[in-house]
Amino acid sequence: MCASADFYDRQDSTKGNDPEKVVVSAALTGALTTRDQCEAIPYTPEEIAEEAAAAREAGAAVAHIHARTDDGAPTFSTETYREIYDEVRDRTDVVINFSTGAIETPLEQRLEYVQEVGPDIAALNMGSMNYAKYSESREEYVFDMVFENPFSEIRDLLAGMNEADVTPELECFDTGHIGNTRPLLREGVLDRPFHVSLIMGVLGGIPATVDNLAHQVRQLPDDCTWQVIGIGRDQWPLVSAALAMGGNVRVGLEDNFYRPTGEMAESNADLVADAVEMAEQVGRAPATPDEAREILGVDG
Repeated sequence: MCASADFYDRQDSTKGNDPEKVVVSAALTGALTTRDQCEAIPYTPEEIAEEAAAAREAGAAVAHIHARTDDGAPTFSTETYREIYDEVRDRTDVVINFSTGAIETPLEQRLEYVQEVGPDIAALNMGSMNYAKYSESREEYVFDMVFENPFSEIRDLLAGMNEADVTPELECFDTGHIGNTRPLLREGVLDRPFHVSLIMGVLGGIPATVDNLAHQVRQLPDDCTWQVIGIGRDQWPLVSAALAMGGNVRVGLEDNFYRPTGEMAESNADLVADAVEMAEQVGRAPATPDEAREILGVDG
């Protein structure tokens, strides 16, 4: 005989997330993805804003944005970021999250647009690492770089965000990156509770497995909010596991082009809709932007 449904307590959220609501972020563009790989990648401020609005309608609460030139090259222009911000805000109330990640771009240039434009959230990388992609079919590296993020730059980015009242999102590609929060907390440049993105599947970082996700989450403070970012087609098993653990999730064309069915997405909204469907299957509803602000401690 089956036990009644109320025999079991509801699954608690792991760490500081909301067990009833999931914050779905949409990573719209990235810095390295191109239309040669996926035709749906937005480049211009208007295209990025349209994708942000569509993702919001599909259930995303946060739009994570890298600026591009009109021909798709990455840019760190304050003017471009300001135009993106204004175009997005004209169309939707989604929480706006700017990336500060870059290779061989001066810190001052990456901090300027955060302080001048003032997004709700800004993401920063929490440690240096090899950063590569290897093609097994071609038996060669698609790219092979060193991602330099010393403590001095992390500290200055955090201080600049604090000054501009921008909420930091700590991007952790491996377990050591989570440990890098400790001296920053002691120095007072980082406060608890903070928000972490657990990025998995980048060559040079932690592999994208559910076991590793559980390990990463165990390292976090109890009041920490977190989301998983799975790179490539390993994204969906990680999204599923994170949702069951009470975590938040990020999807989008920056991280993965393919839907759970294996077909290529035609927009960021397609991927958001798939994540929302998964969330609803485990009894969680997508947070609105206002709810996401409360969950993540974002002002305004």
